[in-house]
Amino acid sequence: MATSRIPASHKPSTVLVVEPPVASAPSLAAALEHGFPLRRATTAAAAMAALDGGGVQVVVAEQRLPDQTGLELLAAVRARWPDLVRVLVTPAEDVDKAIADIARSGLYHYLTRPVHPQKLLLTVTNACRLSRLRRDNERLLAARRPGAVHTSSLAPDPWDRRERSWCLDAVVRGPDSPLEPLCDQVARVAPYDIPVLLTGESGTGKELFARALHVSSLRAQMPFVAENCGALPDQLLESELFGHRKGAFTGAVADHIGLFEQADGGTVFLDEIGDVSPAFQVKLLRVLQEGEIRPIGSDQRRQVDVRVIAATNKDLEQALLAGSFRHDLYYRLAGVTLHLPPLRRRLGDLAPIAERLLRETAAAFGTPLQRLSAEALGLLARYHWPGNIRELRSELQRMVILSDGSPELGPQLIGAKVLARAAVSDALPVGGATLRERVEALEAGILSETLTRCGGNKSRAAAELGLSRVGLRSKLARYALDGGEPEPADDAEQEPGHDRPEPDAAAAADVPGAKVRHLRRPGPAPSG
Repeated sequence: MATSRIPASHKPSTVLVVEPPVASAPSLAAALEHGFPLRRATTAAAAMAALDGGGVQVVVAEQRLPDQTGLELLAAVRARWPDLVRVLVTPAEDVDKAIADIARSGLYHYLTRPVHPQKLLLTVTNACRLSRLRRDNERLLAARRPGAVHTSSLAPDPWDRRERSWCLDAVVRGPDSPLEPLCDQVARVAPYDIPVLLTGESGTGKELFARALHVSSLRAQMPFVAENCGALPDQLLESELFGHRKGAFTGAVADHIGLFEQADGGTVFLDEIGDVSPAFQVKLLRVLQEGEIRPIGSDQRRQVDVRVIAATNKDLEQALLAGSFRHDLYYRLAGVTLHLPPLRRRLGDLAPIAERLLRETAAAFGTPLQRLSAEALGLLARYHWPGNIRELRSELQRMVILSDGSPELGPQLIGAKVLARAAVSDALPVGGATLRERVEALEAGILSETLTRCGGNKSRAAAELGLSRVGLRSKLARYALDGGEPEPADDAEQEPGHDRPEPDAAAAADVPGAKVRHLRRPGPAPSG
């Protein structure tokens, strides 16, 4: 697995996916979007218009389209662009009726619904290989006839004439984002067959960057497979990565092809690599050094050509010092190390990330597209997001569910934990504050959070806090949370010699019928 450039024959072809706008089954485009440059069409007419623009090498079409059948569309494509590679996806019940037409259509392949995403990916990968071989063959024939004018019915491959940066569009970021230099590094590193180690907290998008590295590379049309190494014990992890033979262990009822073999020619992403045991580290090191695997229960080794991208949220250099991670494996994995900053270090990206997540949520839930109000966005930006983008996604999904379809998501929909932490962090004084000032800041933050969550309804907020409306208004005025100037603290509470304030008589007076009882400090016991 020495550092080298991948052969040009591994450059990805552009795929046109034609499927109805509302699919009853999993989307074809969703299964292919991370592996190929895609174009999309929802009708046969739109597909023909897209092909007129050129740049497509493979067409994948659903049989059931709004304006005509997929077979009719692919027949028209064959008549105008006979060298385009065509794949049909059809419900199983339609095959018997159309089998004769399928046989005469000259398709590269057809798949029946339900289709497994991995099978679809493999079929389209092989179709792209065929497209590339045809193009290379035409170029070789043209080179053998220097005087001949070379005219090809194949659309030119846009990969040959543009930068491989389109995949980084999936990395959402704002202007002057800390991710900009990171994306520049990805673009520089991706074409080289060198292992990459991604570090950063959980939820910062390490798998997204691993996919970006793969799709930006010259292995892009080959498979990308991922495994969470921290989720499996050694034997299951070895089986998942390297495969096993039937009967190799209890429960091995059939042969299993491991992910390294499935990804041959492509990329393997090993997440949470810092959690693997020392025993498994030895096995993984041998695979990386020798470029070969041996399935469990087999005496035969198989050569594999994969690029390895690893990720961890742990400090591997500290693990090296502690002796829990092997030095030789670390240096084999960390050809290039890229560190992903947490969301709290790039709050300028929060707005575009939230917009993208809301679009994805609307598509997943079948709800109208919603937006965050300026006040809600401001509160979200004051939260520290320990779970990073994964936590932000969960928070936005919860807000959408509770919103009753309102076009704007306001601060009252923000969860109590996020809202309270945002309000308190905004209220807390910075450095040099007395205990009294800090307690007052905490009280102000709790009042602000409760009032915001209750949508400004003071009766609800007062009931939740165990106050009367008069008592709540008094405290809001005291902390200038009602829009006024803050009131000075009671002078009696500032008298020297008092370690703790006396009970607030005003607060007790807020409750009808309450009696104010002055507590005396314990004195010396009476004599006699």
